[in-house]
Amino acid sequence: MPRATFPGGVHPYEGKELTMDKPMKTILPKGDMVYPVSQHIGAPAKPVVAVGDRVLTGQLIAEAGGFVSAPVYATVSGKVKAIEPRRLATGAMCNSIIVENDGLYEEVEWPRMKPVDEMTTEEKIEAIRNAGVVGMGGAGFPTAVKLAPKEPDKIEYVIANCAECEPYLTSDYRRMIEEPELVIGGLKIAVSLFPNAQGIIAIEDNKPEAIRKMTELTADEEKITVKALQTKYPQGGERMIIYACTGRSINSSMLPADAGCIVDNTDTLAAIYRAVTEGKPLMERIVTITGDAIVDPCNYKVRIGMNYRELIDDAGGFVTEPAKIISGGPMMGFAIFDLDVPTTKTASAMTCLTKDAVAEIEPSACINCAKCVEVCPERLIPKDLADAVEHNDEERFVRQYGVECIECGSCSYICPARRQLAQLIKGMRKIQLGKRAAAAKK
Repeated sequence: MPRATFPGGVHPYEGKELTMDKPMKTILPKGDMVYPVSQHIGAPAKPVVAVGDRVLTGQLIAEAGGFVSAPVYATVSGKVKAIEPRRLATGAMCNSIIVENDGLYEEVEWPRMKPVDEMTTEEKIEAIRNAGVVGMGGAGFPTAVKLAPKEPDKIEYVIANCAECEPYLTSDYRRMIEEPELVIGGLKIAVSLFPNAQGIIAIEDNKPEAIRKMTELTADEEKITVKALQTKYPQGGERMIIYACTGRSINSSMLPADAGCIVDNTDTLAAIYRAVTEGKPLMERIVTITGDAIVDPCNYKVRIGMNYRELIDDAGGFVTEPAKIISGGPMMGFAIFDLDVPTTKTASAMTCLTKDAVAEIEPSACINCAKCVEVCPERLIPKDLADAVEHNDEERFVRQYGVECIECGSCSYICPARRQLAQLIKGMRKIQLGKRAAAAKK
């Protein structure tokens, strides 16, 4: 049977065999915890604690700073040591709350929640909002906002994005294998918010065990189906997965809701379930520590705010000094230069490689082979967009729909001349989106 997919895309080395069959490992942090107040799209959270305060696990330490924002909670007990800028995995500095971990892990008293079938739509969304749940696939958009579109009656599909197309990453896979009830439970809650919606669990076909397990567990669910997707990068991109599952298309000026869809990541759905059924805030996520430079690659169940270096040390450290360390995966992740950074709500992986394949190759002139056009999921002409950027021709960039780029990196991956097409396009696209946002405010 043909698998659902989208036009274009590439087939990079998967690298998933390093961690795919290793059970999740729970690890408790030992050192200080760092909680950036910006772990999401939108306004930064506002600290509600002061230096010297003692906090408990699950205690609110920063409240949402606006409608599009999300609160932050302590994930250990201890004393607030400082509130100051700290470096993130992106390299940026962000105001952060630093808690000295006392190793006791004393918890707040969790609220008593109504049974889900007795809760109103508003109560469910409020529980998700209060829990600080955001998109954990990388974007970090506050989930309560996503689940409250202007016209909920028009939502026809809630898609569980379980594709996990990024090479090396297996955190979503392990969640599906070991805790599928959290994913399915979260999806059922999300579907219940929309009177006309069906749920789709979308999984790439390189994960047959996950497809089998999810299909078995949802056999009696009238409103949920499992859809096998062709294994191809970037199958897990929001636009790609919507097209593969529904045949509908969106562009940069649209939201998934405009196409009658809501898309949530595997870990996000698990957080939704815990928020609504247990009243627990978002405090943990699964992080893949992987790559051929790691002694014992594996997936960790991590308390948000924990230092990445502790995870790498627990994985045995480095086989040899890595040539490149990437926050995330090799296609859409970004190289980092400092391991002393905290895990956040959107942290998915740390990929440590013994070779830097990109740095070893010198780019050459375009040979007009059109391979970048063939693989572009948005049907753009990446080489022309890159030319426009190199000539600082913003008008040409906009005219050729440069803002529709999803920054997946397929063009750079396939280019035989090794031109850094995606990197060039990404910079100009950010400028144009900024101008669009400024114009919209006026």
